[in-house]
Amino acid sequence: MTPELHRPLPAARVTEAEQAFPVEANPAECAALAARMGLVALRSLSCPFRLRRLASGADLVIEAHGRLRAEVVQTCVVSLDPFPAVVEEDFTVHFVSALDGPAEDDLAGFDPEAVDEIPIAGGMLDLGEAAAEQLALALDPYPRKPGAALPGEPEPPAAGHPFAALRRH
Repeated sequence: MTPELHRPLPAARVTEAEQAFPVEANPAECAALAARMGLVALRSLSCPFRLRRLASGADLVIEAHGRLRAEVVQTCVVSLDPFPAVVEEDFTVHFVSALDGPAEDDLAGFDPEAVDEIPIAGGMLDLGEAAAEQLALALDPYPRKPGAALPGEPEPPAAGHPFAALRRH
């Protein structure tokens, strides 16, 4: 199955010198991604990548730095009202030819702070799917419209008040 935002790139095109590869979703791709991610709408998504090869051969590693920017419309978990939000995220991933991570039954050596690795399939990178996955990770799982509060929940303190931090306790 082809992903909603498919931007294939032959791994062989990536050199040791840093190269720029922009990714931008068209309106149809935005609509398909919004449906996949449960958004009211995805108005725009752009993600310029900077790629460079770190290792070659059987252990191919391509480092990708991305700058994701998306304009989304989410549903508030409190009021159920749709509201716009901007998602901006800088990230780094490694496209790798062989994943030598921990076995599923032995995660003792797993490092959650390590750079995420994406397998290279058939000699191709998919920068579009990498951007879509990063959007999914960056979205607030419990989006709240600004000013939305549950009944009985205290209002947030005024930012300029000198004792604002004390009101939260």
